[in-house]
Amino acid sequence: MIEVRPFAQLGHAQHGWLDARHHFSFASYHDPERMNWGQLRVWNDDEIAPHSGFPTHPHRDMEIITYVRQGAITHKDSLGNEGRTEAGDVQVMSAGTGIAHSEFNLDDTTTQLFQIWIQPDRAGLPPSWGAKPFPKGERAGAFVTLASGYAEDDEALPIRVRARLAAATLRAGQQVEYPLGKGRKAYLVAASGSFEINGVPAQARDGVAVSDLDVVHITAMEDSEIVLVDVA
Repeated sequence: MIEVRPFAQLGHAQHGWLDARHHFSFASYHDPERMNWGQLRVWNDDEIAPHSGFPTHPHRDMEIITYVRQGAITHKDSLGNEGRTEAGDVQVMSAGTGIAHSEFNLDDTTTQLFQIWIQPDRAGLPPSWGAKPFPKGERAGAFVTLASGYAEDDEALPIRVRARLAAATLRAGQQVEYPLGKGRKAYLVAASGSFEINGVPAQARDGVAVSDLDVVHITAMEDSEIVLVDVA
């Protein structure tokens, strides 16, 4: 099964400093047919105006991944962590028993990012945060795992769920495969460019929900940066 969710049909919230698109029900956007995709609960496509951001607020029992598409985001939390995550890089916050954090765009240009929430396999664990740079050249022409709940993915940021976040940068005409398995689900979004997935076309920032496929076959129709989440 492959379902394309066009960008224009996503939930939309305009807060002035924040222009947000919601792939799944979130805040004031509610669609009973788009509550989650397996353990994937949230995929927000956010544009944050310069010198603005999310003031301190709490989370618990959620794996929260931030993939920065353009600009940078600065994180501070109640554990004392502070870090700046730039375009192409990833940060992971395991909310666990509870954590409060803020995220601000301190720069003079708009920050664009995907914020992805995955429900953990276990609740009540201690909170944590981490970030890591992933130079785009290292994932040219192939998917590279950026965050993972599997021990064998030892170079990825750890998450507390049997899931993966992967990304690939492809030149026009390049093809890549992702071994999914029929018992798994995937959700793909092109941060830029356009692609075909098993022959089905998708444009930049569309969501593509996939299930019941052993292998996902992707062809870039133009230079593309593709982000994929693999969940149960």
